[in-house]
Amino acid sequence: MDSVFGKYRNLNTPIHKMDARLKIFALIILMVACFLPYARSSIINSEGIPEYFGYYANTFLVLGILALIIFIIMIISKTSFKSFLKSLNAIWLMIIFLLIFMVFIPRTTSTETLHPIVTFSNGYAIYWDGVLQCLHVVLRIILMLALTLILTSTTAPMDITYALDWYMKPLSLLKIPTQIFTMIISLALRFIPTLLEKSQRIMKAQKSRGVDFNKGFISAKVKSITTLIVPLLVSCFSISDDLSVAMYVRGYEPYGKRTNYKVLTFKLSDLLAFIILLVILGFFIFLCVMAQHYHINFWEFFGIKGTW
Repeated sequence: MDSVFGKYRNLNTPIHKMDARLKIFALIILMVACFLPYARSSIINSEGIPEYFGYYANTFLVLGILALIIFIIMIISKTSFKSFLKSLNAIWLMIIFLLIFMVFIPRTTSTETLHPIVTFSNGYAIYWDGVLQCLHVVLRIILMLALTLILTSTTAPMDITYALDWYMKPLSLLKIPTQIFTMIISLALRFIPTLLEKSQRIMKAQKSRGVDFNKGFISAKVKSITTLIVPLLVSCFSISDDLSVAMYVRGYEPYGKRTNYKVLTFKLSDLLAFIILLVILGFFIFLCVMAQHYHINFWEFFGIKGTW
């Protein structure tokens, strides 16, 4: 959890100084750009057979531009690339599963539209279509992890809570107690480091008693993990009970009107960043429209031959 979401680092960068509400908006904008369709699902060649080369060529070129933008943001915000590489360790198993699943079962079932890399003697084959489809999904996941890491590394947890509270304010018109959800989020973010620290202490204590979390078969590892999970759950219930009593004796009223210790302010630099975000969103929507409705093949501008 610590490696995926990243630790907040209090640095003096333009990204750190941005309003938390704007950073969440930027996260949504760039994630939308990741999932826009930048090509038709297939292109019919001269023989009347659908070709998926154009779909992947257009998509990878545009996602490459988006990856370059995210890379520049990571450099400006001084986000740790080491933490980013650690976050990729959490998805390697899913990547292997996607690779195995998509390589042997590509998106199309018509054998005449598939492009095999190698065919085995038993009839199984590895297709270019499945490999490119897997790379497409993995690239989107990596870009989303990078965006999440930038947000959590450059924004204090309480600022994220205040920003989410601001976004949920319209729900109060429907008599939904948004302040309760905000308190739940703030408590969850507050106790994530505490639970991580307790889990490390419990793991060290169990290792000193001879428990090995790394060796053995799956059954042995599950049994050893149980020695970590059970004490951690007991500790969580104890913390939550103490916290509820402390909030009660201090007169916490969940439905009462509350004020914030820190007030989020929208500065002139935030307005400039907001305009830049709208330009970026407009650019990717333009690419999507040009590819979908006007059938523009972006790879042709780079002299790439549109064939397998």
